[in-house]
Amino acid sequence: MLNDPRSHGLWELTAPDAPATRPLQGDVQADVVVVGAGYTGLSTALHLAERGLSVVLLEAVAPGFGGAGRNVGLVNAGMWVMPEALCATLGEALGNQLIDTLGDGPRQVFEVIDRHGIACEVERQGTLHLAWGQKGLADITERARQWQKRGAPVHLLDAAETARKVGSNAYSGALLDLRAGTIQPLAYARGLAHAALRQGVQLFTESPVTTLRRDGSHWQAITRAGSVRANWVVMGTDAYTTHLFPAIRQQQVFLPYFNLATEPLSPALQARILPERQGCWDTREILSSYRFDQHGRLVFGSVGALRRGGAAVHRNWAKREMRKLWPDLGPIRFEAEWYGQIGMTADNLPRFHQLDQNIVTICGYNGRGIAPGTVFGRLLAAHVAGEMRAEDMPLPVSAPKPISALPLREAYYEFGAQIAHLAGARF
Repeated sequence: MLNDPRSHGLWELTAPDAPATRPLQGDVQADVVVVGAGYTGLSTALHLAERGLSVVLLEAVAPGFGGAGRNVGLVNAGMWVMPEALCATLGEALGNQLIDTLGDGPRQVFEVIDRHGIACEVERQGTLHLAWGQKGLADITERARQWQKRGAPVHLLDAAETARKVGSNAYSGALLDLRAGTIQPLAYARGLAHAALRQGVQLFTESPVTTLRRDGSHWQAITRAGSVRANWVVMGTDAYTTHLFPAIRQQQVFLPYFNLATEPLSPALQARILPERQGCWDTREILSSYRFDQHGRLVFGSVGALRRGGAAVHRNWAKREMRKLWPDLGPIRFEAEWYGQIGMTADNLPRFHQLDQNIVTICGYNGRGIAPGTVFGRLLAAHVAGEMRAEDMPLPVSAPKPISALPLREAYYEFGAQIAHLAGARF
Protein backbone atom coordinates (compact mmCIF):
# COMPACT_ATOMS: atom_id res chain seq x y z
CA MET A 1 0.00 0.00 0.00
CA LEU A 2 1.15 3.54 -0.79
CA ASN A 3 3.89 1.94 -2.93
CA ASP A 4 5.65 0.65 0.18
CA PRO A 5 6.41 -3.10 0.01
CA ARG A 6 7.50 -3.03 3.65
CA SER A 7 4.11 -1.94 4.96
CA HIS A 8 2.14 -5.16 4.47
CA GLY A 9 4.58 -7.55 2.79
CA LEU A 10 3.36 -11.09 2.27
CA TRP A 11 -0.17 -10.36 3.41
CA GLU A 12 -0.77 -7.85 0.61
CA LEU A 13 0.77 -10.25 -1.93
CA THR A 14 -1.54 -13.13 -0.97
CA ALA A 15 -4.79 -11.60 0.35
CA PRO A 16 -7.97 -11.70 -1.73
CA ASP A 17 -8.85 -8.39 -3.34
CA ALA A 18 -10.24 -5.61 -1.23
CA PRO A 19 -13.78 -4.49 -2.07
CA ALA A 20 -14.17 -1.82 -4.71
CA THR A 21 -14.55 1.50 -2.89
CA ARG A 22 -14.12 5.20 -3.54
CA PRO A 23 -13.42 8.37 -1.57
CA LEU A 24 -16.31 10.20 0.05
CA GLN A 25 -17.69 12.98 -2.12
CA GLY A 26 -20.52 15.19 -0.95
CA ASP A 27 -22.49 15.24 2.27
CA VAL A 28 -24.22 12.18 3.72
CA GLN A 29 -26.09 11.32 6.91
CA ALA A 30 -26.03 8.19 9.07
CA ASP A 31 -26.84 6.98 12.54
CA VAL A 32 -23.16 6.27 13.20
CA VAL A 33 -19.87 7.28 11.61
CA VAL A 34 -16.96 4.93 12.29
CA VAL A 35 -13.45 6.28 11.75
CA GLY A 36 -10.83 3.69 10.82
CA ALA A 37 -11.26 0.37 8.98
CA GLY A 38 -9.16 -1.88 11.18
CA TYR A 39 -10.56 -4.79 13.15
CA THR A 40 -12.33 -2.62 15.72
CA GLY A 41 -13.86 -0.25 13.18
CA LEU A 42 -14.86 -3.00 10.75
CA SER A 43 -16.36 -5.18 13.49
CA THR A 44 -18.25 -2.23 14.96
CA ALA A 45 -19.63 -1.22 11.58
CA LEU A 46 -20.63 -4.78 10.69
CA HIS A 47 -22.40 -5.44 13.99
CA LEU A 48 -24.17 -2.07 13.90
CA ALA A 49 -25.43 -2.71 10.37
CA GLU A 50 -26.67 -6.16 11.40
CA ARG A 51 -28.81 -4.34 13.96
CA GLY A 52 -30.35 -2.19 11.24
CA LEU A 53 -28.48 1.07 11.95
CA SER A 54 -27.16 3.17 9.09
CA VAL A 55 -23.36 3.30 9.20
CA VAL A 56 -20.69 5.22 7.30
CA LEU A 57 -17.15 3.92 7.70
CA LEU A 58 -14.38 6.38 6.82
CA GLU A 59 -10.88 5.01 6.19
CA ALA A 60 -7.85 7.18 5.49
CA VAL A 61 -6.22 4.66 3.13
CA ALA A 62 -7.73 1.17 2.74
CA PRO A 63 -9.24 -1.57 4.96
CA GLY A 64 -6.52 -3.13 7.09
CA PHE A 65 -3.98 -0.41 6.39
CA GLY A 66 -2.94 -0.06 10.06
CA GLY A 67 -2.07 -2.82 12.47
CA ALA A 68 -4.79 -5.11 11.10
CA GLY A 69 -2.86 -5.75 7.90
CA ARG A 70 0.69 -5.85 9.27
CA ASN A 71 0.73 -8.27 12.19
CA VAL A 72 1.72 -11.91 12.65
CA GLY A 73 -1.83 -13.25 12.44
CA LEU A 74 -2.05 -15.01 15.81
CA VAL A 75 -5.64 -15.26 17.08
CA ASN A 76 -4.92 -15.45 20.80
CA ALA A 77 -7.19 -15.68 23.82
CA GLY A 78 -6.93 -13.18 26.65
CA MET A 79 -4.25 -10.51 27.01
CA TRP A 80 -0.53 -10.60 27.79
CA VAL A 81 -1.34 -10.02 31.45
CA MET A 82 -1.91 -13.19 33.46
CA PRO A 83 -5.47 -13.62 34.77
CA GLU A 84 -4.64 -13.03 38.44
CA ALA A 85 -2.61 -9.90 37.68
CA LEU A 86 -5.44 -8.63 35.50
CA CYS A 87 -7.91 -9.07 38.35
CA ALA A 88 -5.52 -7.30 40.70
CA THR A 89 -5.51 -4.31 38.35
CA LEU A 90 -9.23 -4.12 37.49
CA GLY A 91 -10.75 -5.77 40.55
CA GLU A 92 -12.28 -9.24 40.73
CA ALA A 93 -15.66 -8.49 39.13
CA LEU A 94 -14.45 -6.46 36.17
CA GLY A 95 -11.29 -8.50 35.79
CA ASN A 96 -13.19 -11.77 35.57
CA GLN A 97 -15.61 -10.22 33.08
CA LEU A 98 -12.75 -9.13 30.83
CA ILE A 99 -10.99 -12.49 31.13
CA ASP A 100 -14.17 -14.36 30.16
CA THR A 101 -14.88 -11.95 27.30
CA LEU A 102 -11.42 -12.16 25.73
CA GLY A 103 -10.94 -15.82 26.58
CA ASP A 104 -13.85 -16.40 24.23
CA GLY A 105 -12.32 -14.07 21.62
CA PRO A 106 -10.90 -16.64 19.19
CA ARG A 107 -14.22 -18.49 19.06
CA GLN A 108 -15.96 -15.25 18.15
CA VAL A 109 -13.41 -14.54 15.41
CA PHE A 110 -13.89 -17.99 13.93
CA GLU A 111 -17.68 -17.64 14.17
CA VAL A 112 -17.56 -14.37 12.20
CA ILE A 113 -15.28 -16.00 9.61
CA ASP A 114 -17.63 -18.97 9.21
CA ARG A 115 -20.82 -16.89 9.19
CA HIS A 116 -19.58 -14.55 6.47
CA GLY A 117 -17.51 -17.05 4.48
CA ILE A 118 -14.25 -15.09 4.88
CA ALA A 119 -11.30 -16.70 3.08
CA CYS A 120 -8.35 -15.92 5.36
CA GLU A 121 -6.27 -19.10 5.73
CA VAL A 122 -7.79 -20.14 9.06
CA GLU A 123 -5.84 -22.62 11.20
CA ARG A 124 -7.56 -23.72 14.43
CA GLN A 125 -4.95 -26.00 15.98
CA GLY A 126 -4.03 -23.58 18.74
CA THR A 127 -0.95 -21.52 19.50
CA LEU A 128 2.28 -22.34 21.34
CA HIS A 129 3.87 -20.01 23.90
CA LEU A 130 7.45 -21.30 23.88
CA ALA A 131 9.55 -21.31 27.04
CA TRP A 132 13.13 -20.08 26.80
CA GLY A 133 15.19 -21.61 29.62
CA GLN A 134 14.09 -22.19 33.19
CA LYS A 135 12.78 -18.66 33.65
CA GLY A 136 10.53 -19.05 30.63
CA LEU A 137 9.37 -22.47 31.83
CA ALA A 138 8.40 -21.01 35.20
CA ASP A 139 6.43 -18.28 33.40
CA ILE A 140 4.36 -20.61 31.23
CA THR A 141 3.88 -23.05 34.12
CA GLU A 142 2.25 -20.28 36.11
CA ARG A 143 0.17 -19.23 33.11
CA ALA A 144 -1.00 -22.82 32.69
CA ARG A 145 -1.99 -23.01 36.37
CA GLN A 146 -4.03 -19.82 36.23
CA TRP A 147 -5.83 -20.66 32.99
CA GLN A 148 -6.47 -24.31 33.90
CA LYS A 149 -7.94 -23.13 37.20
CA ARG A 150 -10.53 -21.36 35.05
CA GLY A 151 -11.20 -24.43 32.94
CA ALA A 152 -9.46 -23.16 29.80
CA PRO A 153 -8.22 -25.83 27.34
CA VAL A 154 -4.52 -25.05 27.78
CA HIS A 155 -1.84 -27.74 28.16
CA LEU A 156 1.69 -27.52 29.50
CA LEU A 157 4.09 -29.42 27.25
CA ASP A 158 7.53 -30.64 28.32
CA ALA A 159 10.68 -30.13 26.26
CA ALA A 160 10.28 -33.37 24.31
CA GLU A 161 6.64 -32.69 23.42
CA THR A 162 7.54 -29.15 22.43
CA ALA A 163 10.35 -30.40 20.18
CA ARG A 164 7.88 -32.63 18.36
CA LYS A 165 5.51 -29.69 17.84
CA VAL A 166 8.09 -27.20 16.54
CA GLY A 167 10.89 -29.39 15.15
CA SER A 168 13.55 -27.88 17.43
CA ASN A 169 15.17 -28.77 20.74
CA ALA A 170 15.71 -25.11 21.69
CA TYR A 171 12.84 -24.80 24.17
CA SER A 172 12.31 -26.02 27.72
CA GLY A 173 8.56 -26.38 27.23
CA ALA A 174 5.47 -24.75 25.75
CA LEU A 175 1.94 -23.74 26.61
CA LEU A 176 -0.53 -25.05 24.03
CA ASP A 177 -3.74 -23.01 23.93
CA LEU A 178 -6.38 -24.90 21.97
CA ARG A 179 -8.74 -21.90 21.90
CA ALA A 180 -6.41 -20.04 19.56
CA GLY A 181 -5.14 -20.26 15.99
CA THR A 182 -3.83 -18.24 13.06
CA ILE A 183 -5.27 -16.34 10.11
CA GLN A 184 -4.07 -14.25 7.19
CA PRO A 185 -4.66 -10.92 8.93
CA LEU A 186 -5.12 -8.61 5.92
CA ALA A 187 -7.42 -11.17 4.29
CA TYR A 188 -9.54 -11.15 7.44
CA ALA A 189 -9.76 -7.35 7.41
CA ARG A 190 -10.76 -7.33 3.76
CA GLY A 191 -13.29 -10.08 4.41
CA LEU A 192 -14.84 -8.02 7.20
CA ALA A 193 -15.04 -5.09 4.78
CA HIS A 194 -16.87 -7.21 2.20
CA ALA A 195 -19.25 -8.48 4.89
CA ALA A 196 -19.94 -4.96 6.15
CA LEU A 197 -20.75 -3.75 2.65
CA ARG A 198 -23.18 -6.62 2.13
CA GLN A 199 -24.94 -5.56 5.34
CA GLY A 200 -25.38 -2.02 4.00
CA VAL A 201 -22.40 -0.17 5.49
CA GLN A 202 -21.18 2.71 3.34
CA LEU A 203 -17.39 2.36 3.24
CA PHE A 204 -15.32 5.22 1.88
CA THR A 205 -11.55 4.82 1.48
CA GLU A 206 -8.83 7.42 0.89
CA SER A 207 -11.05 9.61 3.07
CA PRO A 208 -9.13 10.78 6.14
CA VAL A 209 -11.23 12.82 8.53
CA THR A 210 -9.70 16.29 8.71
CA THR A 211 -12.14 17.80 11.23
CA LEU A 212 -14.72 16.52 13.68
CA ARG A 213 -17.11 19.17 14.95
CA ARG A 214 -20.41 19.53 16.70
CA ASP A 215 -23.43 20.21 14.48
CA GLY A 216 -26.38 20.86 16.74
CA SER A 217 -27.27 17.55 18.38
CA HIS A 218 -25.11 15.64 15.89
CA TRP A 219 -21.46 15.30 14.92
CA GLN A 220 -20.03 16.17 11.54
CA ALA A 221 -16.98 14.32 10.27
CA ILE A 222 -15.37 16.34 7.48
CA THR A 223 -13.08 14.86 4.82
CA ARG A 224 -11.29 16.47 1.88
CA ALA A 225 -14.31 16.22 -0.40
CA GLY A 226 -17.32 15.57 1.79
CA SER A 227 -18.80 15.14 5.24
CA VAL A 228 -20.87 12.75 7.33
CA ARG A 229 -23.49 13.94 9.83
CA ALA A 230 -24.23 11.32 12.50
CA ASN A 231 -25.55 10.84 16.02
CA TRP A 232 -22.57 8.78 17.14
CA VAL A 233 -18.85 8.60 16.36
CA VAL A 234 -16.76 5.48 16.97
CA MET A 235 -13.00 5.97 16.74
CA GLY A 236 -11.28 2.82 15.49
CA THR A 237 -7.84 4.28 14.81
CA ASP A 238 -5.93 2.99 17.88
CA ALA A 239 -2.15 2.84 17.26
CA TYR A 240 -2.50 4.64 13.91
CA THR A 241 -4.29 7.65 15.40
CA THR A 242 -2.98 11.00 14.12
CA HIS A 243 -4.54 14.43 14.69
CA LEU A 244 -8.04 13.44 15.85
CA PHE A 245 -7.94 12.79 19.59
CA PRO A 246 -4.14 12.54 19.79
CA ALA A 247 -4.50 11.49 23.43
CA ILE A 248 -5.29 7.99 22.11
CA ARG A 249 -1.75 7.82 20.77
CA GLN A 250 -0.07 9.66 23.66
CA GLN A 251 -1.08 6.99 26.20
CA GLN A 252 0.70 4.23 24.28
CA VAL A 253 4.35 3.43 23.71
CA PHE A 254 4.77 2.23 20.14
CA LEU A 255 6.81 -0.96 19.83
CA PRO A 256 8.02 -1.73 16.28
CA TYR A 257 7.62 -5.32 15.07
CA PHE A 258 8.83 -6.87 11.81
CA ASN A 259 8.09 -10.06 9.90
CA LEU A 260 10.05 -11.88 7.20
CA ALA A 261 8.49 -14.55 4.97
CA THR A 262 10.59 -17.31 3.41
CA GLU A 263 10.01 -18.95 0.09
CA PRO A 264 7.73 -22.00 0.44
CA LEU A 265 9.63 -24.73 2.25
CA SER A 266 9.88 -28.27 0.92
CA PRO A 267 7.22 -30.77 1.96
CA ALA A 268 9.83 -32.62 4.02
CA LEU A 269 10.71 -29.49 6.00
CA GLN A 270 7.05 -28.60 6.45
CA ALA A 271 6.48 -32.07 7.91
CA ARG A 272 9.19 -31.46 10.53
CA ILE A 273 8.66 -27.76 11.38
CA LEU A 274 5.30 -26.98 12.99
CA PRO A 275 3.63 -30.02 11.41
CA GLU A 276 0.32 -29.17 13.09
CA ARG A 277 0.49 -25.50 11.97
CA GLN A 278 0.32 -23.81 15.36
CA GLY A 279 1.47 -20.21 15.58
CA CYS A 280 4.28 -19.55 18.07
CA TRP A 281 5.97 -16.87 20.13
CA ASP A 282 8.55 -17.20 22.89
CA THR A 283 9.14 -15.87 26.39
CA ARG A 284 12.27 -13.82 25.69
CA GLU A 285 12.21 -10.12 26.50
CA ILE A 286 12.94 -9.37 22.84
CA LEU A 287 10.56 -12.03 21.68
CA SER A 288 10.39 -13.94 18.41
CA SER A 289 7.34 -15.37 16.66
CA TYR A 290 6.78 -17.70 13.75
CA ARG A 291 4.06 -19.52 11.84
CA PHE A 292 3.35 -20.91 8.37
CA ASP A 293 1.07 -19.46 5.72
CA GLN A 294 -1.09 -21.81 3.67
CA HIS A 295 1.56 -22.14 0.95
CA GLY A 296 4.32 -23.29 3.30
CA ARG A 297 6.12 -19.99 3.75
CA LEU A 298 7.61 -19.63 7.21
CA VAL A 299 6.83 -16.19 8.63
CA PHE A 300 9.46 -15.25 11.22
CA GLY A 301 9.32 -12.02 13.24
CA SER A 302 10.64 -10.08 16.20
CA VAL A 303 10.83 -6.64 17.76
CA GLY A 304 12.40 -4.07 15.46
CA ALA A 305 11.83 -1.73 12.53
CA LEU A 306 13.03 -2.23 8.96
CA ARG A 307 14.43 1.28 8.62
CA ARG A 308 17.47 3.34 9.69
CA GLY A 309 19.78 0.41 9.08
CA GLY A 310 17.46 -2.05 10.78
CA ALA A 311 16.48 -4.02 7.69
CA ALA A 312 19.88 -5.64 7.14
CA VAL A 313 20.50 -6.15 10.88
CA HIS A 314 17.18 -7.87 11.55
CA ARG A 315 17.28 -9.88 8.33
CA ASN A 316 20.73 -11.29 9.11
CA TRP A 317 19.77 -11.96 12.71
CA ALA A 318 16.66 -13.85 11.60
CA LYS A 319 18.69 -16.10 9.30
CA ARG A 320 21.14 -16.91 12.11
CA GLU A 321 18.33 -17.57 14.56
CA MET A 322 16.42 -19.79 12.17
CA ARG A 323 19.53 -21.87 11.46
CA LYS A 324 20.03 -22.36 15.21
CA LEU A 325 16.44 -23.54 15.57
CA TRP A 326 16.40 -25.74 12.46
CA PRO A 327 19.97 -26.61 11.34
CA ASP A 328 18.71 -28.57 8.31
CA LEU A 329 16.78 -25.60 6.94
CA GLY A 330 19.33 -24.97 4.19
CA PRO A 331 19.68 -21.66 2.33
CA ILE A 332 17.16 -19.13 3.61
CA ARG A 333 15.64 -16.73 1.11
CA PHE A 334 12.96 -14.24 2.07
CA GLU A 335 10.16 -13.38 -0.35
CA ALA A 336 8.75 -10.48 1.66
CA GLU A 337 9.55 -8.28 4.65
CA TRP A 338 7.36 -5.78 6.48
CA TYR A 339 6.83 -4.10 9.82
CA GLY A 340 4.31 -2.12 11.85
CA GLN A 341 3.80 -0.82 15.35
CA ILE A 342 2.22 -2.21 18.51
CA GLY A 343 0.62 0.18 20.96
CA MET A 344 1.60 -0.72 24.54
CA THR A 345 -0.28 0.81 27.48
CA ALA A 346 1.25 1.33 30.91
CA ASP A 347 -0.44 -1.75 32.42
CA ASN A 348 -0.68 -3.77 29.17
CA LEU A 349 -4.48 -3.60 29.21
CA PRO A 350 -6.86 -1.98 26.72
CA ARG A 351 -8.77 1.24 27.35
CA PHE A 352 -12.43 2.24 26.97
CA HIS A 353 -12.84 5.99 26.48
CA GLN A 354 -15.85 8.24 26.11
CA LEU A 355 -13.97 11.00 24.30
CA ASP A 356 -16.95 13.35 24.17
CA GLN A 357 -20.71 13.06 24.15
CA ASN A 358 -21.53 10.10 21.88
CA ILE A 359 -17.88 9.61 20.85
CA VAL A 360 -16.33 6.33 22.05
CA THR A 361 -13.29 4.18 21.42
CA ILE A 362 -11.58 1.06 22.71
CA CYS A 363 -7.84 0.96 22.09
CA GLY A 364 -4.50 -0.28 23.39
CA TYR A 365 -4.49 -3.97 22.48
CA ASN A 366 -0.81 -4.50 23.30
CA GLY A 367 -0.10 -6.74 20.33
CA ARG A 368 -3.35 -8.71 20.44
CA GLY A 369 -5.57 -6.90 18.00
CA ILE A 370 -7.38 -9.66 16.14
CA ALA A 371 -9.63 -11.21 18.78
CA PRO A 372 -10.00 -8.13 21.03
CA GLY A 373 -10.67 -5.87 18.03
CA THR A 374 -13.40 -8.21 16.82
CA VAL A 375 -14.94 -8.67 20.28
CA PHE A 376 -14.80 -5.02 21.32
CA GLY A 377 -16.27 -3.98 17.98
CA ARG A 378 -19.29 -6.13 18.74
CA LEU A 379 -19.56 -4.64 22.24
CA LEU A 380 -19.20 -1.07 21.00
CA ALA A 381 -21.99 -1.76 18.53
CA ALA A 382 -24.19 -3.02 21.37
CA HIS A 383 -23.37 0.09 23.42
CA VAL A 384 -24.08 2.53 20.59
CA ALA A 385 -27.31 0.69 19.77
CA GLY A 386 -28.49 1.18 23.35
CA GLU A 387 -28.27 -2.50 24.29
CA MET A 388 -25.36 -2.13 26.75
CA ARG A 389 -24.60 0.61 29.23
CA ALA A 390 -21.08 1.95 29.52
CA GLU A 391 -20.83 0.58 33.04
CA ASP A 392 -21.68 -2.92 31.75
CA MET A 393 -18.66 -3.05 29.44
CA PRO A 394 -15.81 -5.36 30.51
CA LEU A 395 -13.53 -2.32 30.84
CA PRO A 396 -13.88 0.74 33.05
CA VAL A 397 -14.58 4.09 31.43
CA SER A 398 -11.34 6.05 31.69
CA ALA A 399 -9.71 9.22 30.43
CA PRO A 400 -6.52 8.93 28.36
CA LYS A 401 -3.40 9.49 30.47
CA PRO A 402 -0.33 10.45 28.44
CA ILE A 403 2.93 8.59 28.98
CA SER A 404 5.95 10.81 29.51
CA ALA A 405 9.02 10.88 27.24
CA LEU A 406 7.35 8.86 24.47
CA PRO A 407 9.97 9.56 21.77
CA LEU A 408 12.79 8.43 24.06
CA ARG A 409 10.97 5.28 25.11
CA GLU A 410 10.16 4.36 21.53
CA ALA A 411 13.72 5.02 20.35
CA TYR A 412 14.93 2.75 23.16
CA TYR A 413 12.81 -0.15 21.87
CA GLU A 414 13.70 0.36 18.21
CA PHE A 415 17.44 0.81 18.62
CA GLY A 416 17.70 -1.53 21.59
CA ALA A 417 16.28 -4.36 19.50
CA GLN A 418 18.61 -3.44 16.65
CA ILE A 419 21.67 -3.51 18.91
CA ALA A 420 20.59 -6.81 20.49
CA HIS A 421 20.04 -8.44 17.12
CA LEU A 422 23.32 -7.11 15.81
CA ALA A 423 25.10 -8.63 18.79
CA GLY A 424 23.07 -11.84 18.63
CA ALA A 425 21.99 -11.38 22.25
CA ARG A 426 19.34 -13.59 23.82
CA PHE A 427 17.21 -12.53 26.78
